[in-house]
Amino acid sequence: MGNRLSKIYTRTGDDGTTGLGDGTRVAKDSARVASYGTVDELNSVIGVVLAQADLGQNVPANVRETLVQVQHDLFDLGGELCIPGMAMIHAGDIDRLETTLDGFNADLPALKDFILPGGGAAAAHCHVARTVCRRAEREVVALARTEAVRAEAIRYLNRLSDLLFVIARVLARASGHGEVLWQHERRKK
Repeated sequence: MGNRLSKIYTRTGDDGTTGLGDGTRVAKDSARVASYGTVDELNSVIGVVLAQADLGQNVPANVRETLVQVQHDLFDLGGELCIPGMAMIHAGDIDRLETTLDGFNADLPALKDFILPGGGAAAAHCHVARTVCRRAEREVVALARTEAVRAEAIRYLNRLSDLLFVIARVLARASGHGEVLWQHERRKK
């Protein structure tokens, strides 16, 4: 691994720029920085989901293991986005997400209604993670319009948002709160 930070502030970003992993300096509001910054935000929100177990929430062990692996993947994805030309997310990572998603989904009842975010603290935070994941995906797609981005990065985020939705369902059921269903009939009164 490269150099470790021994000094947290460098003052080099005081002019509104930041350094990419390859040493290139770019504006802090560039599409690339927004992309990997939102991936970092997503990783943090997943950390909040995992912290719910420490607060007495019922987070099943297989969910915990999955989310910890996802955090590692997201750190890799952030690195890939921070270093143009780097490849750290691969088809096998996406295949793993799909297999995991299918496994969690197999035990859930079929959806007949839309689900609102909620169902206990862990499930609600997982819904926040899902929406941050969708935003990260949009930002990576926007970046791909102007700069080279590997298709695996976009595919990973797309599949991850689906997995987070299913995990939110699992967490809502595990908490005992159950899923919060959208009451579309309430408008017909």
